[in-house]
Amino acid sequence: MDLLTVNDRAGQYPASYYAAHATPLPPFAAPEGALQCDVCVVGGGFMGLSTALELAQRGYDVVLLEAQRVGFGASGRNGGQVGQGQRLDQDDLEDLVGKDHARQLWQIANQSVDLVRERAKSPLVEADFNDGIIHADHRERYVPHSRSYVEKLNDQYGYDKIRFLDRDEMRHMVNSPAYHGGTLDMGAGHIDPLQYALGLARMCQAAGVRIYEGARVQRIDYGTPAKVHLAGATVTADYVVMGMNGYLGDLDTEVARHVMPINNYIVATAPMTPDQQEALLRHNHAVADSKFVVNYFRFSPDHRLLFGGTESYRYRFPSDIAAKVRKPLAEIYPQLKDVQIDYAWGGTLGITMNRMPHITRLSGNVLSLSGFSGHGVAMASLAGQIAAEAIAGQAERFDVMAKVPNMRFPGGPRLRTPLLIAAMLWYSLRDKL
Repeated sequence: MDLLTVNDRAGQYPASYYAAHATPLPPFAAPEGALQCDVCVVGGGFMGLSTALELAQRGYDVVLLEAQRVGFGASGRNGGQVGQGQRLDQDDLEDLVGKDHARQLWQIANQSVDLVRERAKSPLVEADFNDGIIHADHRERYVPHSRSYVEKLNDQYGYDKIRFLDRDEMRHMVNSPAYHGGTLDMGAGHIDPLQYALGLARMCQAAGVRIYEGARVQRIDYGTPAKVHLAGATVTADYVVMGMNGYLGDLDTEVARHVMPINNYIVATAPMTPDQQEALLRHNHAVADSKFVVNYFRFSPDHRLLFGGTESYRYRFPSDIAAKVRKPLAEIYPQLKDVQIDYAWGGTLGITMNRMPHITRLSGNVLSLSGFSGHGVAMASLAGQIAAEAIAGQAERFDVMAKVPNMRFPGGPRLRTPLLIAAMLWYSLRDKL
């Protein structure tokens, strides 16, 4: 089944709140004939756009190929949260790779947030960076860990932008009976993801990147140079960078063994008043909770609650996305059980077994960076910078990320979906216990 078209129309953004309120870009032409460049980037999301931008600013001749529209995939549909740290917390990373390597990963994660915050200042990026993410514990037994984790980051990592929230302060900040405590991280934040992606595309244009849309890659011939084949066009390049994330399909079987697509869903309510917004979620922070299938939410500039929750592992989106998301929304905010929902949409992201990015060299001049597992606004942005550094001969950060162990999904591309469904059903049940 074709993930690029099974839930969406060719050349069109989904009917999301973001697409309805974005400042659009005119469509880019499809490629024709034989093209040549220094670097061909496949994928027009955060990772691909960031890679192309960084390389063009270094003087490389860059072609970027996007099968649909720039920002069409998860980059333009997600919750917009720009979280600190990696997708795994530092305790888990220290167990996985040791303290020294974990500290390097923490530094890289901090740099990813700084990069998004800095890029948001560009006049070409018409999206504000808003400070603050609340991590909300949906089980009382998780609260002691939140307190100790704050102390760990304060004392061992020198990170003083995060603080602990007890039950009373959590209820004051997030007017929901569902949470028992948590943390507030003012070093993290949130942004309109599609506006950010379109802004990166404008920055790429200004830097001289040749962007093509409707440019679906059929195969890549590895070699020196590499050759990228499309319908009606070929691109010959010294380097190729792959950044398709959940939309990889069968373009590379080795990446597909490590990165798997899943679907996630978001709704946008009718606009509220500023006072109604403040009564639900104070100070325009974003929230992500402790469930394995995370609930995440924030407010839009026009005071709509943007609420994401629930996942599915079949290729097709449900017929009534709004009804599917309304259930967790009502569990978190019972007072909104009948709220009007104006927009409901889904998207496909790429996850890995351990939820850490899959960063690898497929050959000496072909790089793949994907599997950001819901943490892509920050990490996919920085991954593009890291890919550009590696091509320019500075591979230190690339190697730090690439050395993180990343297991293959059991069962291979054919059996991984039913196995994942069984595992996710178990974790979903655990969330309720």
